[in-house]
Amino acid sequence: MIRVVVVDDEQLVRAGLRLILEAAEDITVVGEAADGAGALEQAQRLRPDVVLLDVRMPGIDGLTVAPEVVAAGPKVIMLTTFDLDEYVHRALRAGAVGFLLKDTPPRELAAAVRTVAAGNAMLAPTVTRRLISSFAERGPARRDAARERLAPLTERELAIVREVARGHGNAEIARRLTMSEATVKAHVSRALAKLHAGNRVQVAILVHDADLL
Repeated sequence: MIRVVVVDDEQLVRAGLRLILEAAEDITVVGEAADGAGALEQAQRLRPDVVLLDVRMPGIDGLTVAPEVVAAGPKVIMLTTFDLDEYVHRALRAGAVGFLLKDTPPRELAAAVRTVAAGNAMLAPTVTRRLISSFAERGPARRDAARERLAPLTERELAIVREVARGHGNAEIARRLTMSEATVKAHVSRALAKLHAGNRVQVAILVHDADLL
């Protein structure tokens, strides 16, 4: 079971997130908190696999406490109503490996928790596209260097990482490329290893630098 702590200052939001996540057979919510201090206490005491952490809360907010929560061991997914670049950059610098909007469909939320628990990054597609665009200052040298790094990939792996760069998750990539989700996952893992990349965001930026979208 993937053990999750839900952190949001609104009780109704926490209750909704709990219902969504516990509808999945492989996810259980082991704790809740209403602010950053509670998030850190729960992370240290309960040792969850994933913490869903609201960006904006009274007192200690999610962005402020995120580095300490990450240091306690769990993977962190930031949740927000506001799709703002400032939040995305601060969240990633704080060590979060996921960034989702609160209107994310239930099935995608559960899938994001699984992805992050497995050690991969997961950003909302709109966030991924805009994050990549912020790295748009690239010249021929940067493009050529990126293409050289991508050269070891097979044709199929390159097709898949291009879909990753477009912000698609494994299920959507499988549908678009007519293959199983397990096969997509295996190709993504091999591509990450070949590229010495820590997560999908780094791969997406590399594809964008190579001007292959």
